[in-house]
Amino acid sequence: MKEALGPNKVLRLLFWETTIKCNLTCAHCRRLESDEAAFKDLSTVHARSLIEQLADLGRAQAMMPVLVFSGGEPLCREDLFELVGHAKSLGIVPALATNGTLIDASVAKTIKDNGIVRVSVSLDGATAEVHDKMRQLEGSFERAVEGIGHLHDIKMPFQVNITLTRHNAGQLEDVYELAKSLGAVAVHIFMLVPIGCGQALAETDMLSPEQYEQKMLEICRLDGRGQLQMKVTCGPHYERVIRQQGLHQSRMGTDPSGGALPGRSGERRVSRGCLAGLGVLFVGHQGDVFPCGYLPVKCGNVLDDKLSDIWYNNQDLAQMRKSSGLEGKCGVCGYRQVCGGCRGRAYAATGNYMAEEPFCAYIPPEAVHSDKR
Repeated sequence: MKEALGPNKVLRLLFWETTIKCNLTCAHCRRLESDEAAFKDLSTVHARSLIEQLADLGRAQAMMPVLVFSGGEPLCREDLFELVGHAKSLGIVPALATNGTLIDASVAKTIKDNGIVRVSVSLDGATAEVHDKMRQLEGSFERAVEGIGHLHDIKMPFQVNITLTRHNAGQLEDVYELAKSLGAVAVHIFMLVPIGCGQALAETDMLSPEQYEQKMLEICRLDGRGQLQMKVTCGPHYERVIRQQGLHQSRMGTDPSGGALPGRSGERRVSRGCLAGLGVLFVGHQGDVFPCGYLPVKCGNVLDDKLSDIWYNNQDLAQMRKSSGLEGKCGVCGYRQVCGGCRGRAYAATGNYMAEEPFCAYIPPEAVHSDKR
């Protein structure tokens, strides 16, 4: 008899690195390979197989996952919209993650016509000076804002993503206001994980645990306005902070996809902070499967193993689903079931993905009592 699916075995989001190609070289990017490695991208045939495997997995659970076509820069992939259409035809909910610089009026129309339900565009600052420094290309801010304008013109839902570092943390509210003025439906805030090119930023641009805590409180205040959907990614301690601030009831059960995506049921559900291996998977451009895009623990490859077999049977994923297996202060923290700490940062700091979150300032009372014994 097939095991009943628990809430920690429902795949809600699959991020697929459609190509390693990108027209930018962002300072905080997770990728290590250059455009020359694009010949290793999944072929159209293999990409269609991945999408079919995802659809099979989705049909076996209560909901069909969202497939986020990411990169690199997905708009650099020539068969992108053929693959989006294939996903749509199988009942998968398609979304697009882009830097926005390649979106003109024609591309925006193609995005909408092919059934993508939401586009995320990265803005790592509210001004060209800040954004362009992170993106390492002069004019990238202007081009991204122009791309957003084309999406807005045709009423294509979009969100703004920002990766917080010391360089741009002071512009968080400005980015929120800019997103609102541009017509965004959501702001997703990514806390830097020192992986890929981002490793170089760890020493110079990584926020301290105390700075993270202050930013979480600022996000709480912005979230409390209720003007935009907000989601913190790779900042699982936000789930603790909103409870401490009494905002949990007003956000009860926010969908872990980060808000009610068009095409979703609109159901609101309780989320754990770190979803690596729980509600999320990441598939690299060569087909390797990881718990998330910031945790380089290979769980299989879709060219060799069925996606469903990886999701249900991989031992690393099974371990990450057990909050009882968390170590250090995370293991005794009263918020461990709703936070879980960032497994990517734990792995980057210690080589152990179950170690305590190294960028959390909170000291659980349970840890203090344990130390006094």
